[in-house]
Amino acid sequence: MSDNTTTIPSRFLEFGFKNEINKGILNAGFKVPSPIQEKAIPIIKEGRDLVAQANTGTGKTAAFGLPAMDKISGFKGVGLLVITPTRELATQVADELYNLGKYAGIKTVTVYGGSSYSRQLGLIERGANIVVATPGRLKDLLSSGKLRDFNPEIVVLDEADEMLDMGFLEDIKDIFSYLPQNRQTILCSATMPKPIRLLADKILDNPATVSIVDKDNATNKDIKQSYYVIEERERTDALIRLIDHSNPQKAIIFCRMKIEVDRLADTLISRGYDAKGLHGDMDQRARDEVIKNFRNSKVNILVATDVAARGLDVKGVSHVFNYHIPFDPESYVHRVGRTGRAGIKGEAITLIAPIEFKELLRIQKSMGAPIELKTVPSSFDLQAKELNDLTAEIEKTDIKDEATIILSALQNETDITEIALKAVSLLLSKHSSKGPEHIGFSEKEAKRLLEKFKENNGRKRDQRGRRDGRSRSRNRNNRSRSRRR
Repeated sequence: MSDNTTTIPSRFLEFGFKNEINKGILNAGFKVPSPIQEKAIPIIKEGRDLVAQANTGTGKTAAFGLPAMDKISGFKGVGLLVITPTRELATQVADELYNLGKYAGIKTVTVYGGSSYSRQLGLIERGANIVVATPGRLKDLLSSGKLRDFNPEIVVLDEADEMLDMGFLEDIKDIFSYLPQNRQTILCSATMPKPIRLLADKILDNPATVSIVDKDNATNKDIKQSYYVIEERERTDALIRLIDHSNPQKAIIFCRMKIEVDRLADTLISRGYDAKGLHGDMDQRARDEVIKNFRNSKVNILVATDVAARGLDVKGVSHVFNYHIPFDPESYVHRVGRTGRAGIKGEAITLIAPIEFKELLRIQKSMGAPIELKTVPSSFDLQAKELNDLTAEIEKTDIKDEATIILSALQNETDITEIALKAVSLLLSKHSSKGPEHIGFSEKEAKRLLEKFKENNGRKRDQRGRRDGRSRSRNRNNRSRSRRR
């Protein structure tokens, strides 16, 4: 083994990858394999089919990419096909695979709608080893016969549950009808609803199963989850207050509708926040630009729909805000999974009006994870926090030479105490809290409303049960009279 592998972490050396793949691992800065990598890599190296269940941000791409590229390096033509639900995720996966496999000379191509067919086909024909594709464009290329001699040795279905949510299940079934039977297939999914289990039974051959998801807690333990009960009209004020109070390094705000994304992004921008919107009505160039700026921290708040942010993997997302609670547990898991990645702590905050208690209870029951009820900080609470933060900031600030010059000039006419007070006042004017003093329900009021909702819901179930019981009884009596006739 060449000298450059001697600095590879020993746990990765144990996998027995080729030197060129090890160089990619070293370049990526990996220290130890993540749990999904530890379990999945040996199985994939054996050539077995695999179902890998893990939360987002756990290193799934490297888990299937490293052993797959180790196997196909030196392979002529496409050896690995990765199918992803969105263009953004396809680009992300392709970039990561390129960086891991570039020293092995592995060429990667992304295939998705909105780009030239001829360009994508030309790149594949000129010696691509990996194709990362979205279902719609891949199905078009395969069914039209434009993609000739396409026999990938390894096929990965990434974020399978997202594809189900987006309505791609039938397309996936059609795609697999065009792929070689003699292949290794890997299915990755954060959740495993019944349709995905049935799909796995159909497209995989005696697969091994790896799961690092706690069945009693579908979300990452590194994510602190909380919810705030508010009036509908208070939603935007509550969001802004919570942003100001939590001071996120980088945040994603999820909205249900595109029009809501545009309105909220415009509101945040008008109030001085570095925010941008992201949704499916934007053209691809605009979407790429927004994501690039978010990655590079030129924008630190991304306002997005579920579909636009599916599979989005951006480092350093400290907070996820649910402007509205999602309708189903799977969407909640995927939303909050944008933070708390790679072992770094994150926070997921959800705004709930009393009319949305039903969705809250459904998500809590499905996940088994605690979502803590909290009260939106008052303007007084926010001001107190800003004062503490400002005090700490002043204590840590290094004194610049220019400050000494300004102080000397001011001391001619003003005493030092007054100068200090004016300087602090100037800083405070830039931290003034906005919005109403109190927003949302107190913890006590929110608990009372939630209990009342549960009681009313229980009564409705009992009434339905009694009606169903009477209906079944009438049906039995009618059948009995019919037999006597």
